[in-house]
Amino acid sequence: MYGVFMATFYIVATPIGNLEDMTFRAIRILKEVDIILCEDTRVTQKLLKHYEINDKQLSTYNAQKSSVSFSKISNWIKEGKNLALVTDAGTPGISDPGSELVEKLKSEFSSEELKIEPIPGASAIVAAMSAAGIPAAEWTFLGFLPHKKGRETLFKEIAKGERTFVFYESPHRIMKTLEKLAQVILDNRKVAVCKELTKIHEEFVRGSAKEIFAHFRKNPDRVRGEFVVIVSKC
Repeated sequence: MYGVFMATFYIVATPIGNLEDMTFRAIRILKEVDIILCEDTRVTQKLLKHYEINDKQLSTYNAQKSSVSFSKISNWIKEGKNLALVTDAGTPGISDPGSELVEKLKSEFSSEELKIEPIPGASAIVAAMSAAGIPAAEWTFLGFLPHKKGRETLFKEIAKGERTFVFYESPHRIMKTLEKLAQVILDNRKVAVCKELTKIHEEFVRGSAKEIFAHFRKNPDRVRGEFVVIVSKC
């Protein structure tokens, strides 16, 4: 039976584009922790180098392939090591396997044994909502839309217009999604597409679903980067 571990697991938000998106607190935490769990160590190394954070132990933890097992993470905590979880961009756990890791940690350890501490910062969802010009008092976040199962059901729900919906979309699927929205969304509803947030080619396109679909169909060179799509309620 283990006693009080006095270990802390930090969930650290990282830049969604511009490296200056980092908070002072996030930089300090990354300097102080013993181990950093990364989505991609190459991306994290670039961030650490920018902020002159040297000689850190990095381990990969993502949905596809992880170089470290949960048992190993658990053992580090039992040894009293402080860990930080980061993704390539944004806040871990939001449409990200980090939420599953946190759930496992909460099942494995009591609050006296492990402190789980969020270090808030950049979020593509919040950044998009703040500048989209669509009322943001309440909205529903859908993450990435499913490829097949449940996809049509979600479009039907979005089409009803009972609430504002926000979701992520990849450059490989954005045109198919915009075309579908143009078919089911009434012209009086506002849609905003936000891409390349905080990067050089950041862009906000706002209008009806048909207007936005036409915009990107005429400008295929702009169909790149990650997208946040916002559909206003009726």
